[in-house]
Amino acid sequence: MGGDGILPSQELWQYAQNGVICSHREIETNQIQPASVDLRLWNEAYRVHASFLPSKSAPFRNKATANGLFDKTIDITEPTLLEPGAIHVIRVIESLALPSDVYAVANAKSTTGRLDIFTRLITEWGDEFDRVPKGYHGDLYLQVVSNTFPILVQSGMKLNQLRLVRGRSNPVADSKLKELAKDDLLVFNDENGSEQGEINRGFRITVDLQGDERTDIVAYQARRHTRPINLAYIQHYDPEDFWIPIRRPSKGYLILAPNEFYLLASRRPVRVGPDHAAEMVPYDPTMGEFHVHYAGFFDPGFGYGVGGEIQGSKAVLEVRAHVMPLLLEHDQFVGRLHYYAMAATPDKIYGVSIGSSYQQQGLALSKQFKRGQEYVSGSVSEAEEKKDGPKTAPGRSITKPQIAESDDDDSILNIAFPKTTGEHRINAKHR
Repeated sequence: MGGDGILPSQELWQYAQNGVICSHREIETNQIQPASVDLRLWNEAYRVHASFLPSKSAPFRNKATANGLFDKTIDITEPTLLEPGAIHVIRVIESLALPSDVYAVANAKSTTGRLDIFTRLITEWGDEFDRVPKGYHGDLYLQVVSNTFPILVQSGMKLNQLRLVRGRSNPVADSKLKELAKDDLLVFNDENGSEQGEINRGFRITVDLQGDERTDIVAYQARRHTRPINLAYIQHYDPEDFWIPIRRPSKGYLILAPNEFYLLASRRPVRVGPDHAAEMVPYDPTMGEFHVHYAGFFDPGFGYGVGGEIQGSKAVLEVRAHVMPLLLEHDQFVGRLHYYAMAATPDKIYGVSIGSSYQQQGLALSKQFKRGQEYVSGSVSEAEEKKDGPKTAPGRSITKPQIAESDDDDSILNIAFPKTTGEHRINAKHR
């Protein structure tokens, strides 16, 4: 047994074998990540009228039934449409029988976040989302809301991951982070090495609105009223049908429209050594109503590799402004990255060899979309592009995108109603 901290892959696998992580189906080896376990959807979804938590006085089903929250039960053994804005609660196949000194924390997988799918984990007697208390024995449920795209889901799919923590696990102190930076275990410099990122209560994440020599695309805005996305498909969809690429702004800023969804990238690369994991703080109260990351968890080896051979990968920011338009400038502070010690070095490290999708990424869309230079900033290995072979679309050529220039007009009409280009495609059903 290791020490305190986030449990590594080998200990998670041991827990899966001895019943700490229970399952109605055999746990697959590819569910075990370097510092987390993927959770799979069970075969029933409950459509509910409102988001809710159980409570310490009433279990999940009792509270939902007593308050009339269940709308209907849906069989998801086949691909099933979830409409934007609809709230569903889905039991996951895995359950837990945690030791008295181990708790768990959940977060969305990167692909889930990049599709603007909002998920929260619920326990039977819990009074907060995404946290499982020490010693918990019981089932787990996932609240799922697709904010922008209609999606097709099916039992067995993995939308969330759960990391288990023994004892206490506090963020690594700034003094320790500065030591790691000196030892080249963290990369805080920009691409030309001229400026180091700031360490202040963690690593400060700032946004990139300049791009690089490979592309001047600095953001993507999600289209609305698209055909459904089947989450099982890999490199299948033409990005042009779902995303509006935005070029480098001539004035150095973008204006984000309220309640629209954007993907951007961090200015500086992120690097996480094998002995640590990292979590992005998704919301900073000093910035007002602004969300910067749905997933927020970085496995050991992200942007680092096994022996430090990778010099960092940019963090993709899942950004939504609420209530009012928001002006976003190049290198603006948008969040913090907290580092946490692992209980032991995992026997799996984030990368292509274990099927990781976003190592050495730039501004990358989720893996459901075809990849091409117009849509991906940064290198992608051939091994990554060939993963999940049977469902990969046979061709990867894509139509030259229609690209939206950034909104440099300061008029109130352009701020409130930003211009977009390209045809919006509507299809009510796509199985």
